[in-house]
Formats: sequence, structure tokens, C-alpha cells
Amino acid sequence: MVVALNAWLTVVIALMSIYTIRHWVFTFSRVYGKQRMSFSDAYEEHPPSVTVLVPMHNEEKVAEACLDALLASEYPKDQLEIVAIDDQSADATNDILHAYIERHPQVKILTMAGPERGKANALNVALESVQSDFVLVFDADYTPGRGLIRTLINAFVDPEVGAVMGRVVPRNTSRSLLTRLLSMERAGGYQVDQQARYNFNLLPQYGGTVGGFRRRMLAELGGFDPHALAEDTELTAKIFQHGWKIVYDNRAECYEEVPEAWESRFKQLRRWSRGHNRVLWSHLFGLVTAPVLTIPQRIDAALLMLCYAVPPILLSGWLAAIALFLLGRLPYVGGVTLAFAVVLYNAFGNFAPVYQVATAEVLDGSTTRLLLLPYLFYMFPFNTWAITTGFIDAVGDIVKSRRGRWDKTARVGNAP
Repeated sequence: MVVALNAWLTVVIALMSIYTIRHWVFTFSRVYGKQRMSFSDAYEEHPPSVTVLVPMHNEEKVAEACLDALLASEYPKDQLEIVAIDDQSADATNDILHAYIERHPQVKILTMAGPERGKANALNVALESVQSDFVLVFDADYTPGRGLIRTLINAFVDPEVGAVMGRVVPRNTSRSLLTRLLSMERAGGYQVDQQARYNFNLLPQYGGTVGGFRRRMLAELGGFDPHALAEDTELTAKIFQHGWKIVYDNRAECYEEVPEAWESRFKQLRRWSRGHNRVLWSHLFGLVTAPVLTIPQRIDAALLMLCYAVPPILLSGWLAAIALFLLGRLPYVGGVTLAFAVVLYNAFGNFAPVYQVATAEVLDGSTTRLLLLPYLFYMFPFNTWAITTGFIDAVGDIVKSRRGRWDKTARVGNAP
């Protein structure tokens, strides 16, 4: 047993070291490296027709803000179609949507019915009647800027691009300590991590909102998995396995409402972890063996797929160290020190270490928020427990062949 515990602790230390080096390389790339530009400055005199899908379930608090922002877009009105999908709402969402279609012919409503519910299923049903070659997706709590649709669509100038992803920026940052910390996590994840992966021609992730795809590509891939809780991660895996590209545009900002209650954040993280780890189970082998990917891309794919397995792996490493201590066989102090240092590097925030978050804040010009960096430490046990719970849910789903239940994040609305 001692040999097995030592071996596992070594594996955990090695994995954490790899992630630490990866984060360091990404951070230095954003500060000192050459930045890969997207297609933001491309200009099409006659832009293509675009359909924007907005899945909604009980979105009365945010629906109007999202639709108003889309209608204020600078994209040519005759080339823009907005489809609001009412996925069996029990509040005033449907009434709000019908008020919009009476005033704005661009807006259409798709009312879902039947036993199936969830974002992936709603998108699949909506896509059956879409005629546009390009489709953008926004969650109902997102408010895009006036030029965002054109900026995202520019990426499809490259015929090898199958999907595009913009940057998510919280708009209710000032509400509480939690929203401020989540804003810092988002900054590290997008401003540094996503852009660095794009710089190195690795695997930037399609995030499920503030992005879009070619309708033809999605049809070739069989659409969204209606049972997936992380339909965006599942689509990302399929896109890269089939040789398509994803463009990340760091300047294409869209503003979201992050959870303001710790309970809502816990449920959100748990759902993300559950869905992501199901995709890990289904697609890891296919990604690391995909002949269309380079060796660095395959390594990045493995690290991307494993990211929501890191917290339970860390917990298991700590348990192994405690067991060895109780057995009087704690490893050499150098190994323990390394393990402690690696854990600290990864302990601040959710997969965005303190130096990555700090770099993002400096690049964004938000230097006063650097004073909040120490508070990210308190997010670590919270995130670890939520993600580990979702990991356990995913394992149960796989063992019992059961479907996950969609647990919607509560909305607040009217954020400053």
C-alpha cells in the first residue's frame, strides 16, 4: 500500500507540475510573445445572412436586455434573424417574447414542448428551420455590443474555420465580493488562457455562448448531443477531431451576468464539472489519437479535457500524503515541498493561477483589483468541492448509464 500511495502522489505532483508550467508559458506568451490576431478588422461590404439563437428558460429578468442589445446591432437588419427559443418557461418569458415579435419582425419565437428540455435539445430543434449559413448563440443573460455580430462573423472569411468564440466579461462585477472574484477568474481564463492557446495554435475552446458556427459543419458533426450538460465542450471536441478550426477573438467582448449567490455559483460549477467530465469520458481517446492534430495539440487537448478532473485528483493526492504521514512513511521533504508549491500555484481561482489572473488585470488596465488577489485563495476550497461533487455525479452517470438533469443558474437582472 505504501508503494501504491507513493506512486500516486508522484503522479499527482507530476500532473500539477505540467499544469503549472503550462500556465507559466501561457502567461509569458501574453506578456512578451507575439499575439495572434483574429479577423476583427476584416470587412465584408455584403455580409452574409446570420441567425442568432437565444435559448431561454424562465428568463423574464434578463430577456428584454438581451433582445434589446441584439436589435441595436450594427449588422444589416435584412441579413439578421433573431430566434428566441422558449424552452418550456413557467414565468413571463413567453409574454415578453410575444410583445417583441409584434414590434420587431426580425424576432421570431420557437416555443418548445414535449418531455425533452435543455439547451442542446433546444438548439437542435431550432436549427431544423434555420436557413442562414452562419449561426450565433447567446445565452439570455448576455448583452452583446453593437458591433459584436459583425466581428464574430468576420472569422468565417477563412473556409477552414468551423466556429468562433468571443470574450466573456461580467457586467455585474460591483455587486459583491463573489462577483468581483468571478470577474477576475473570467479575465484570467479569457484574456490570458484562451488567447495564449490561440497564439500557439493549440485548442481554444468554443464556449457555448458569445460564439457561433457554420451550420454545414454542425450538420456534418451530427448536431448537438441532446443529453449533454456541456454541449459546448462536446462540440469543441468534435470540431477538432474532424479537422475544423476554432477562432478566439479577444476583442469581441460580450457582457454576462455572473452568479451573485454562492449557492448559485456552486450549482453552476457542479453542472459544468458534471458535463465536462462526461465529455472527458467520451472524447479523450479520440482527441489524443486524432491524426489531424499535431502532437502539441493532442497534449493540449488532454490537458483541456482533464481540467475538471484536477480538483478530485488534487484531493486524492492530499489524502495519499495524509495516509503516508499516518503510516510514518511521508515522502522526502523535497517532494513534499514541491507538492505544496505546485498546489499553491494552482490554488488561486478556478484553473487560472494568481499570476495568470494578475497578468489579465494588468492587460485590462484594472490594476486596483490586484488588491483582491489574496481573496482568490478562499475560492479554491469552494471550487474544489463544487467541481469534485460534479465529478462524482459524472462517474455515477457513466456507471449507471443515467442522464444528467439540467440545473439552470438563477438570474438576477438589472445589474449595473
